[in-house]
Formats: sequence, structure tokens, C-alpha cells
Amino acid sequence: MSSADTTETKDTKKKRTRKPRTTKSKTKKSEKTTPAQTETIAPTATTTEIAAPAEQETVPAPVEEIVPETEEKVETEDVVPQVDLPKFEKLLADKITQKFGLKAEVAYIKQDRIRINVKKEDIKDVALYIRDELNFDHAESVSGVDYPDAKKIEVVYHLGSYTDPELSKQILALATSAPREENPNPGRDSTRLPSLREIFYSVEFHERECFEMLGVYFDDHPDNRRLLLPEDWADIPPLRKDFSIKGR
Repeated sequence: MSSADTTETKDTKKKRTRKPRTTKSKTKKSEKTTPAQTETIAPTATTTEIAAPAEQETVPAPVEEIVPETEEKVETEDVVPQVDLPKFEKLLADKITQKFGLKAEVAYIKQDRIRINVKKEDIKDVALYIRDELNFDHAESVSGVDYPDAKKIEVVYHLGSYTDPELSKQILALATSAPREENPNPGRDSTRLPSLREIFYSVEFHERECFEMLGVYFDDHPDNRRLLLPEDWADIPPLRKDFSIKGR
């Protein structure tokens, strides 16, 4: 080969090697440019995708979907489950109301618990019936509650039975009330109730405590003296709500 041929082959090799370099650079430029183009296009695509659900959220819900929910709630509120009263306790309460009618008001009937409200004029008759016909033979306790706004003092006898096994767990609350005096004078005002001492012997000390602590005087009580306070007590009964300790 001549020198001229060798120079031509060298030139052609240079030219051939240069061409792929230019293509590589072009491809690199194209690879660099394509991500930039996709980045500029991507936000437009995402904005269009986000805009579509926003229009759907602003659309108000149809009325037909709300109405069935409100109707179902109304139906569930109207349906109130009925609680069955204890049979034995209800039987006792029914016997009292059948005997005395409107004179005896059933306040509640629960498991092992009954409460009967009566006026003070009827409490002795109802107490006799409860003892003789229903076999409640003693008073377990006697409590009193002061109601200044209602102007009354309530006295509740909690009756039980030692002799009847069916009544071993029963507590019958027999409640009545006396008028409340603004300026009490125990034993000499209208805050008075008939005593049940002749019917239930165990009320003797309980009624004496209600007398001194609440100012309720019990007529026909054999020993209506103070039990805890001194006989010369000059203040109002200490369990009334308007009583206040001096110096405080």
C-alpha cells in the first residue's frame, strides 16, 4: 500500500470514529432534554386529574340518599323495649292497689323492692293491711327527708319480714309526708304524723329520732321524747336543710 492509501484509511477511520461520538452526544442531549419535557408536561396532567374530583365533591348529595337514613333513625327511636316487672313484687303491689285504690300510689316496683306512697290519713290502714295480709311483720328502719321548696317533710318506713320465707329479701317502703313549718315548734305545730308504734313495735326509737332531728311529732306515740339531743334544745331540728352550725 502507498502512503496516500494509508492516509486515506486513517482519515476514514477518524471520520468513522467521530460519527458515533456525535451520535452519543446527541443521544445524551436528547436523554437530558426528554426528562425536562416530561417534567413540564406532568404538572398539567396532575392538575387535570385533581380538578376532576374537586368538581365531584362540590356536587350536593341527592335528597333520596338522606331520607332513608332519617326514617330509619325515627323508627329505632320509636321502638322502646318494654321491661317486664318482677312478678312476685308486682303481685304484692297489685294487692295493695286493689284494696285501697287511689289511696295507695305505687312509686316503683323493682327486684326485692316496692315503694307505696300514701297520705298521712291513710297510713295506719295501709300499714295494718301490709302486716296482717302481706305478712310484713317489722320495720327495719324509718328515715326522713326535708323538702323546703315543697313545704313538706317525708317519712319512709322500710318494712320487712322475719316469719315469711318468701319475704326474706323483700323491702317494702311505705312513705307519707307531713306539712313543713317555716318556724318549727316540734310538738306544737302542724308537722305531725300518726305513729305506727302500735302496728310495728320496732318503730319506737326510729320515730323518736325523726321527732328530734326533723321536728315531726308522732301522735299516739307512748314515749315521744328526744333520743339524742338534750331536752332543752332550743335550735331548729338539725337535719332540716336550713339548719346551720353557729360560727361557720
